[in-house]
Amino acid sequence: MSESAPQPGFRSRFSVERMMRIHERLRDGASLNCTRFAAELDVSRKTIQRDIDHMRDRLGLPLEYDRATHSYVYTAPVEAFPTVQMSEGDAFALFVAERALEPLRGTPLFGRLQATFKKLTSNLKGSVELTAEDHDAVSFSQFGEGRTNSEAFDRLQKARTEEREVTFAYKKPGAARAESRQVRPYHLTHRDNLWYLVGYDLSRDDIRTFALPRMQDVRITKKKFSRPTDFSPEDFFASALGVVAGKGNYDIHIRFAASAAERIEERVWHDSQKTKRRRNGYVDLHLSLGSLLEIERWVLGWGDAAEVIAPAELRQKITQTVIAMRNQYD
Repeated sequence: MSESAPQPGFRSRFSVERMMRIHERLRDGASLNCTRFAAELDVSRKTIQRDIDHMRDRLGLPLEYDRATHSYVYTAPVEAFPTVQMSEGDAFALFVAERALEPLRGTPLFGRLQATFKKLTSNLKGSVELTAEDHDAVSFSQFGEGRTNSEAFDRLQKARTEEREVTFAYKKPGAARAESRQVRPYHLTHRDNLWYLVGYDLSRDDIRTFALPRMQDVRITKKKFSRPTDFSPEDFFASALGVVAGKGNYDIHIRFAASAAERIEERVWHDSQKTKRRRNGYVDLHLSLGSLLEIERWVLGWGDAAEVIAPAELRQKITQTVIAMRNQYD
């Protein structure tokens, strides 16, 4: 069986698998004869020789040819196969990726992903030291980061995987007491600095979102369900500014003052957004949303730098809130 020579610096998945088998054999103290091993894998002798040359010359493994036995051996212990060579840039990128896991802190996934990072780094060839300046170069922070209900997260993830209904007590904001809910968990999402469950609420006969910190006494039942094949988290949240999807169809038009124009243009607030800069420096923002709840709060956060042009319903809501605020402060 013939095999074309790989391009310089390129190792296919099959060559890596062969090298791993070579490494495992030599790591256990055995010797390796190219001819016999090539016949065992049904490849040419030159192919195995190229793999060994790569392991010795490119990966720096302690491989030597023993003329007495006509085979290769390890001359020093090798704990892990160096599948990846890490540069300083690679190390920094890995460091940043680990920092980006902060939204998962407090959930079972955080520990599992940290263990995965350790597995990745244990097989890296060589070492790269990150200085104190590197550690201070990047940080992640979210204003109002939500508390994580790790126990609820773990049970909901398990229930979703096993497709089992869950029950829990849920206290809506402003409610006097919690209500009992029975839900089929479809999806877990981290939005607006908080973890949410998206699921089918049996008593409401509708798909709803539930904030994990508001859940109490989450229990997995024995009742099985089949998740709808047409359910898509992307489609469900397509009309939401943040979490509240809604079933309306609102064409939003907001005009921002020149002092806020650049801040509006430098971010993607929603997939549907369209912006247009006016001659006076103002910028018009157009959105298509399914609910007015979140956009009302968002507009108020911009103060007098934002003016709702349409729809009239949203403009009226903002007007009523501003009047109520003025009366409160008077």
